[in-house]
Amino acid sequence: MPFEPVIGLEIHAQLLTASKIFCGCGTSFGAPPNTRVCPVCLGMPGALPMLNHAAVDLAIRAALALDCAVHDTSVFARKHYFYPDLPKGYQISQYDRPLATGGALSATRIHRVHLEEDAGKSLHEGFPDSARKTYVDFNRAGVPLIEIVTEPDLRSAGDAAAFFSQLRSLLVWLGVNDGNMEEGSLRCDANVSVRRAGDPLGTKAEIKNLNSFRFLQKALEYEIDRQIGVLTGGGRVVQETRLWDAGSGVTESMRSKEEAHDYRYFPEPDLPPLQVDAARLEGIRASMPELPAARRARFVAAHALPDYDAAQLTESRALADYFEAVVRAGAPAKAASNWIMGELARVMKDRAADLTAPPLTAAALAGLIALVEKGRISGSIAKQVFETMIATGRSADDIVQTGGLAQIDDEAMLGALIEGVLAAHPGPVAQYREGKTATLAFLVGQVMKASGGKAHPKRVNDLLRRTLEA
Repeated sequence: MPFEPVIGLEIHAQLLTASKIFCGCGTSFGAPPNTRVCPVCLGMPGALPMLNHAAVDLAIRAALALDCAVHDTSVFARKHYFYPDLPKGYQISQYDRPLATGGALSATRIHRVHLEEDAGKSLHEGFPDSARKTYVDFNRAGVPLIEIVTEPDLRSAGDAAAFFSQLRSLLVWLGVNDGNMEEGSLRCDANVSVRRAGDPLGTKAEIKNLNSFRFLQKALEYEIDRQIGVLTGGGRVVQETRLWDAGSGVTESMRSKEEAHDYRYFPEPDLPPLQVDAARLEGIRASMPELPAARRARFVAAHALPDYDAAQLTESRALADYFEAVVRAGAPAKAASNWIMGELARVMKDRAADLTAPPLTAAALAGLIALVEKGRISGSIAKQVFETMIATGRSADDIVQTGGLAQIDDEAMLGALIEGVLAAHPGPVAQYREGKTATLAFLVGQVMKASGGKAHPKRVNDLLRRTLEA
């Protein structure tokens, strides 16, 4: 009987607050080392923490979006362990009474969502003596986090990576997290064990600090194969914490896995229990944006979009907002979707840009689409106009008028073009008249080419048929 993996994730997401969770130090990334610190986040004797109200609101927002039960009372605790980047010797987190429990995202159940502070960052490279020393930057110490813990519901490395990606999109959509995994603001620990189907859960290993979907999937694939190899070889999987080495493509043992009692949790004496009353909860709920799943369903129902289009357009809140702005400016929904997923997406990818600063306003794109819909320009000309709009910032109407790009719809002008094409291609003409009507497409293409792409395709088609069959 084959083995099956059992996977649960712990996602650490920094909250988008201007200051840290228990002090007024800034949270901006990239500041010179140890310049965003104070006695509170450095754990100096006598310094007392004060809870950041905005961090709590963002944590509640995430919990509500995950359909969790937000508890009216939760408690902070001290989680004791020693690393050089943890200046107090303990982390202020939540343990037996977290902010929220239950909930789900797609088919994966959420076990809990709790608040905690981030640790600092150990630096091992970039210093003259880095081979012998570790340096510590405490700027990150005290940055507010939520930890989102799933139930062990995932059964493949690919499913785990897909869930992490979906959760990232949701947190960014909510404005809870910036999604920047390269800067470490979103990280994932993966717990994985293997068992034969129907057997009790196996011994798990935890893979720490995975900061990309690809690394998560690769690390899990390796670890699943490693554990299966241990068991089929008659060995025993050891409960431990492991690290992913992307260079060598293996997980490596870091330390034996701690249990809860190893951390010597006890309630944080300097912080009162966190109270969330019904009014605060409802106020946050009322301020929530329409969530991605609901927006996808509305795009299908209200705009008659295919499911695929709706899914693509709701990959980010900015993209969904832009689409709706184009439609409000008068563009048909499907045409707007095609342009956004096609030409606009191509330009955005080439520029490595996002829709916080779109290359075209929604009104400008709607104006271009209107010219195509009214038959004033062809689809091929529209793409040329689009490129000019991007390069110059001019309106589509101005570019078409000054460039003489309007579609040729005059029957006399089209007739002259058609006569020239028929005279130049007697072979295809004869084939058409002998019943090989597929040559019509070739002749239409030649007329379009002769017109510089400005001839009205349907009119060309109709006039060609009429001329050839006269």
